[in-house]
Amino acid sequence: MGAEGTFRTTAPRVAINAVGRHLPDSPRPLADLPELAGLNDAERLTCCGLGIDTVAVDDGLTAADLAERAARDALDTAGIPAAALGALILVEPRAPEALISSDATRLQHALGADTALTFSVGGLGCVSSTPALLTARGLLVADPGLGPVLVVHGSKPAAVQRRYRHPVTINGDSGLALLLGRPHAAAPVHLLDLVQRTNGRYWDLFGLDYRDRPTAEWREKCSDLPGYSFRLAMETRNRLADLVAELLARNGLTRADVAGYASQNLSAGGLAFIEESLDIALLPSCRDNLRALGHLGANDTFLNLSTALTRKELAEGDLAVLINVSPVAAWSVLLVETGPMSGPGSIA
Repeated sequence: MGAEGTFRTTAPRVAINAVGRHLPDSPRPLADLPELAGLNDAERLTCCGLGIDTVAVDDGLTAADLAERAARDALDTAGIPAAALGALILVEPRAPEALISSDATRLQHALGADTALTFSVGGLGCVSSTPALLTARGLLVADPGLGPVLVVHGSKPAAVQRRYRHPVTINGDSGLALLLGRPHAAAPVHLLDLVQRTNGRYWDLFGLDYRDRPTAEWREKCSDLPGYSFRLAMETRNRLADLVAELLARNGLTRADVAGYASQNLSAGGLAFIEESLDIALLPSCRDNLRALGHLGANDTFLNLSTALTRKELAEGDLAVLINVSPVAAWSVLLVETGPMSGPGSIA
């Protein structure tokens, strides 16, 4: 076995001690989105066929606000002060509020995490949460004296007046935070392993030209619809099958050991595509959250896991695989194990 395989197989587990969330109180009906009137017939037909009934919308909060509220929820759930954090990792928003300034240290200041090692990661769209988790795990292993690590993301579309991303999904608003630490028996979830791959050929498949344009004219576009719908889809089918097989094999597992699968929520068709590609059934929480909230970017998979635990779709000691895909293109799969369903820090 090569050094790479040995390192990954023996990577230590990480405790997820709390999941903090912030979701709008009243999701907006799809029919009430103002942008629908500006779509052409083909776009409107696709938009209304995504399997999304309502969208999580909070016009009064920025991505930074959403991240801060989720971070505070995670800290409150775990009962620890921000001053005790060893590191604070912000998964970058789709568009910063201002260029040059630091969203990561803004969050550090707002929380009062004055001594936390603070920085941001990103560049992989929905999959950006995976390098954040890889980094958090590495920090906890490299520094035995490091305190808890908080990974946070505020998800909001770059152009809030255009939530529909043709032909993919409808973007909602949310905040999510994961409080990570060293393994212990009472942890509600343990992250056991994760695998990530990228293909730079698709780096500009989706983009938004913003220079010298007012925000009202911002619109995300796909540069190659056939490439997205066919070539990338076929590569995604093969990539996910290989990644899941690798993840299970290097942990000495088979599919029979996995109690459930969760993915990000792009569309009903996207969820069916993943199920057919891998010959699996996704947890019901995926479709329910898609229908009620729309796509929440890098927050989808752990929100789906949290919902599944709340509804007891998974039991204590179950293994689950979390699947993430981004059209940049990036793919990741995570292996998690559920812990106690109640008690301090429970995310159910």
